[in-house]
Amino acid sequence: MQKRILQIQRRVEKIKQQLLNIGEMRPGSLTMQYQKPKEKKGGFYQISYTYKMKSKTEYVRPEFVKDLKRQVANFKKFKKLMQEWIDLAIKHSQLKMKIAKEKR
Repeated sequence: MQKRILQIQRRVEKIKQQLLNIGEMRPGSLTMQYQKPKEKKGGFYQISYTYKMKSKTEYVRPEFVKDLKRQVANFKKFKKLMQEWIDLAIKHSQLKMKIAKEKR
């Protein structure tokens, strides 16, 4: 169990380093919309997201699409890393309590 605790601690440190290097991020989904969907004419990009429990949609100029795609991808990576950290923190806590219980 001690070995597993050390593995968890090392993984958490790696996650922290990855979080430090994420860069700009933004929540949401970037999609292409059409004024005439059946003919796929009049295409434009929009980003949709929820912030402070409110849904937002913004139009995006073509010159910002590449940057926003990167920001959205960074946010998804951030969320994934945070979820993994939480999972590891729970497991770490459970193992510590189990070790303490066994020492009694």
